[in-house]
Amino acid sequence: MNTVGGTMGESTGDSSGIAPPSVLEMDHAFDALAHPRRRYLLYTLRTDGTRTLWGLAKRIAAWEEDIPEETVDAGRTERVYVSLYHNHVPKLVDDGIVAFSDADETIEPASNAESVLAILDTIGGYEDTRQEDHAREEHGEGFS
Repeated sequence: MNTVGGTMGESTGDSSGIAPPSVLEMDHAFDALAHPRRRYLLYTLRTDGTRTLWGLAKRIAAWEEDIPEETVDAGRTERVYVSLYHNHVPKLVDDGIVAFSDADETIEPASNAESVLAILDTIGGYEDTRQEDHAREEHGEGFS
């Protein structure tokens, strides 16, 4: 996985304060889950595995507006895309939660994804019912 504009890269575990890929401190996990867009991104990756950034942006825009994905206009999708590209995805990459490929702009779970998704599974249904409902509607009752 490559870097984007010098802001995204894989975690190194060095003295920069970034958690090593094999261990994610609780503060990093909860910080990763603090923003609704990052939670939506993680809900999607939990069931889909790998997604394009544009596809994620469109799905997240639809969920945020509570409208069908096919009705999201390109302008709204682009605003979410820019937010993901410059803010949310770099944070998740730095914490080793997702990996991003510049070549095809795909996002996939990384080494720390499982621990963050376990927290999301545990508390998501209690604190985040709207997002959990969107994910269930999209992926069916077998979602968990």
